[in-house]
Parts: sequence; C-alpha cells; structure tokens
Amino acid sequence: MERDYVGEDYVIIKALENGVTIIGLTRGKETKFHHTEKLDKGEVMIAQFTEHTSAIKVRGKAEILTRFGLVTTEL
Repeated sequence: MERDYVGEDYVIIKALENGVTIIGLTRGKETKFHHTEKLDKGEVMIAQFTEHTSAIKVRGKAEILTRFGLVTTEL
C-alpha cells in the first residue's frame, strides 16, 4: 500500500540571529515563492510541507530540525 506523505512532514526552524528569512516554494510546473517569514533570534517556526509547498529555503543562521535530524546553517 503506497502512502501519500504530503502534509505529514514538518520542520522546526529556530533563529540563531535576528533577520532569519524562511521562504516557502511552490509545487508544479514552475517553482515560485509563495510565502516569506522573518524570525528574530530565539524565535521558532514550525512549517509543514503541503500540496502547495514543496521546498523551504532558510537564509541566515538557524537550527532546522527534521525527521532526519538537526541541521545548523553555516554563514
């Protein structure tokens, strides 16, 4: 039985500095920006992959927790 994982994956992003930008990118024939958020140091955002969001881009120093583990951005 094949499962559809759209909407089941979350990422947690914690800003390690002011001005961390999180950008949601669309699915489909063309990849486009569809949502942007800015976080200040210590703020946390929980983001979900959905039928509209296929990728999340993080700019700035942050910790990103996924089901695969913890990633820290390097600047």
